[in-house]
Amino acid sequence: MAAMGEPRSRKMARRGARREQRHAKGSRTLRRVLSWVPEVLVVLVVLAAVGNVQYDLGHRWFGLPATDPDSHPAAVLPPEGLDLPAGTPAPAVAAALTPGSADPARVRSALTHLLADKRLGKHVDMLVTDLSTGTVLFQRGSGSVTPASTTKLLTSLAALQSLGPMTRFSTRVVAVGDRLTLVGGGDPFLASTPAAAKGRYPARADAQTLARRTAAALTAQGIRQVRLSYDATLFTGPGMNPNWPAAYGPDSVVPPIRALWVDEGKVDHRFVTDPAAVAGHSFATSLAKAGIKVVGPVRAGKAPADAVQVAEMKSAPVGEIVQHTLTVSDNNAAEVLARQVALKVGTSPSFSGGTTAVFRVLDELGVDLAGSRIYDGSGLSRRNHLTPTTLLDVLRTAASPEHPTLREVITGLPVAGFTGSLQERFDDGPTAARGRVLAKTGTLTGVHGLAGVATDLDGDLLGFVIIADRVSVPNTLPARHQIDLMAAALGACHCGRPKDSPVS
Repeated sequence: MAAMGEPRSRKMARRGARREQRHAKGSRTLRRVLSWVPEVLVVLVVLAAVGNVQYDLGHRWFGLPATDPDSHPAAVLPPEGLDLPAGTPAPAVAAALTPGSADPARVRSALTHLLADKRLGKHVDMLVTDLSTGTVLFQRGSGSVTPASTTKLLTSLAALQSLGPMTRFSTRVVAVGDRLTLVGGGDPFLASTPAAAKGRYPARADAQTLARRTAAALTAQGIRQVRLSYDATLFTGPGMNPNWPAAYGPDSVVPPIRALWVDEGKVDHRFVTDPAAVAGHSFATSLAKAGIKVVGPVRAGKAPADAVQVAEMKSAPVGEIVQHTLTVSDNNAAEVLARQVALKVGTSPSFSGGTTAVFRVLDELGVDLAGSRIYDGSGLSRRNHLTPTTLLDVLRTAASPEHPTLREVITGLPVAGFTGSLQERFDDGPTAARGRVLAKTGTLTGVHGLAGVATDLDGDLLGFVIIADRVSVPNTLPARHQIDLMAAALGACHCGRPKDSPVS
């Protein structure tokens, strides 16, 4: 039997081989199936996430927290059973503007008849450019003008460029043992009390809160009695500019510019002759109210090099200071900013050092300074001379997409008929211009001007400077009004080049 048939061992070997083949084939199939598992799991996870976002399944099926309406308002589902109709796009509230190349002929037509008013005086300079390209669209006069407060545009641009819009200035209290020094850091808006700071823009640090923080730190060290001095040495040079009229001090036009003051150096609505001393004594009073006795006289003195910091308060950021300075034409803040630029650049933090630093920063930005000269940061000096080209270069640089950190020079400009020094102007003339003109005012006796930007009715962004600096006193209001009308004419103008007009 064994001889006639296949040996049993051979049969068993063939069966084993077939089993191994089937096992190997099954293993390959299993491996192929398993290789798809990660991809399938990824698809399922994505589908689950989409389903949860779109249908809030995690909350409805598994009791997970519902979608947060504060962080993901668009993902919040309507209540069950609510049938909402399909939405339709809302109609446009205004025609879309297509910025283009403004037509010099149309700009000239809008302005020429207004410039003929003799009440503007014998010296009127006007320059209008396409702000995006720098193309001159209209020009009247040449040379330089007395810029008055349009000078603040230069100071503001230099401050933003050199310091950065987020920089803050510190007012500090330092100590060696029980000897305290209040150190001014050049905060232009430091208030005396929280009440004096309340509701103000930008938000103000205040000396009384600084005194409370100081008292808390001293009490923790077991100190209840101190001697106090104040340090305003961060700024140098005279407090009053020798290029200003001597009457500016007695007439309370501006305070001495110091690195330490409260309430901008005012007491009972008048500027004081020694704002740093007033700040020091105000701080001493606040310390006493907070439980720290001040013994001996409160005197000026430089903080010791080895003093340690006890407390500190920081100013608003530079960007907000610039906006406020331009909106309300704050002379004091402008002068402080010029000194802060000097400190950053490395010139003396004085009137002369500040103007040197401002021009150095502007020159590095590529602003055309030929024919221009300034003696302060605010524009109070009649010796200042700027060309319209310099002013427009400042505006164009601030508006450029290449310099986003300089934009507060534009956003801080007063809006015609709405904000700041233009709030109560532009009430006569084309109504279409209200809100379309943003400009820095410039006013001294006999000097009236605007420098800013206007968006015309065709969407063209126009930079302009209009300054009349030989206006007789009786013509003060008529001249100012005429300048307003010229700026308004740009905002209310269809100055865009006709589509079929060749570009020259």
